[in-house]
Amino acid sequence: MLTSPNTHHHLHHLLHHHHFHLLHHHHLHLLHHHHPHLRGGSTALPVVMTTATAPGGHWMTSSGDVHTFRGPHWCEHCANFMWGLVAQGVKCADCGINVHKQCSAAVPNDCKPNLKHVRKVYSCDLTTLVKAHNTTRPMVVDMCIREIESRGLKSEGLYRISGFSDSVEEVKMAFDKDGEKTDISVDAYEDINIITGALKLYLRDLPVPIISYDAYPRFIEAAKIDEPEKRLEALREAIALLAPSHSETLQYLMVHLKRVALHEEHNLMNVENLAIIFGPTLMQAPDMDAMKALNDIRYQRQVVELLIKKEDVLF
Repeated sequence: MLTSPNTHHHLHHLLHHHHFHLLHHHHLHLLHHHHPHLRGGSTALPVVMTTATAPGGHWMTSSGDVHTFRGPHWCEHCANFMWGLVAQGVKCADCGINVHKQCSAAVPNDCKPNLKHVRKVYSCDLTTLVKAHNTTRPMVVDMCIREIESRGLKSEGLYRISGFSDSVEEVKMAFDKDGEKTDISVDAYEDINIITGALKLYLRDLPVPIISYDAYPRFIEAAKIDEPEKRLEALREAIALLAPSHSETLQYLMVHLKRVALHEEHNLMNVENLAIIFGPTLMQAPDMDAMKALNDIRYQRQVVELLIKKEDVLF
């Protein structure tokens, strides 16, 4: 617990300048549901994130509270697990970094995480990562897509066929350790499915999906609109809800997937096939209603299908 007056003062400064919010206890009852997305079959009690992302990367809710995280989280300063059911740490509303309360004194006040404080690439908040590296998109996305487009667009079953899981995990660990210096060339990984697997894993591991939880309902509602022009307009409005790093990454990915589909004659992957694969990867229902999540699958597919086909007019 923080006891030093100076530390208390610094934490107050961070809460003001970084918009850190303590995690609240009045949603404890939400923690007693099993979460299907916990990795490795963990039976640990999950936590639920009910924040919304406003343009510019600020995190807020209508009540002004920021609730607990969804899924297990690690401190992005010391890289240790954030233990406990409530009040595990603080979260910056501007850059997205999550840290222990005890670690918050070591976080810079400029709201741009220092690279040495961001200990990993995978499972790191997207906005935090791009601010730390001073980029508009995660280097994992850029590097994997460049490699895939340079030698894999005609590969049969691209994104459908899984690469060897141990090799995919090896790429993940390499990115976490070496960042943009990671070698994913043909000399290092001849099988292009390892690179597509590493990209899909990165997208799945994001603590907040590319299509963030707050924007998710708007995308689903847009897919349900029958009139084409109104549907596109609703999608534009939904995209506008995404933080800049999320919308930039989504656009770059959609342009890439359209290129993949243009090589359908060779890779046998059309827009519909790609949408089936990337729907659940890019979009995750913000609640735990299994039946609703199941019913949303077809709308997730429709959303991604439209984003690929109409990327030139939607972004």
